[in-house]
Amino acid sequence: QMRLVESGGGSVQAGGSMNLSCTASYSPYCMAWFRQVPGKPREGVASTHSDGSPYYATSVEGRFTVSKDIAKNTLYLEMTSLKPEDSAIYYCAARTRGGSMDVARCLSGFGMDEWGEGITVTVTS
Repeated sequence: QMRLVESGGGSVQAGGSMNLSCTASYSPYCMAWFRQVPGKPREGVASTHSDGSPYYATSVEGRFTVSKDIAKNTLYLEMTSLKPEDSAIYYCAARTRGGSMDVARCLSGFGMDEWGEGITVTVTS
């Protein structure tokens, strides 16, 4: 059974940096980071293509860096130049059934069947 263990998060001042990591118990078809502010729709943040190249939501491109350690089944998210609007609960998610899928679809949330518990990120102004 897939288990996603997230770490990182906390509180930081605007302009600061923060790192998140997510380790899967085995290699899924796709892993991605999402975030959600209570009462608002979930947003895909970042993922990686099958070749490891990054894929970002427009709102974070240039500020966030996603990377994956294949050997460790770990997805990292380095967040810089953080803004108050980046405050959210960040979730790691994985696709474990149905085969591989285009990274854009992964980041839409479609077909992502396992979710971490979430990490709270708070950016203060």
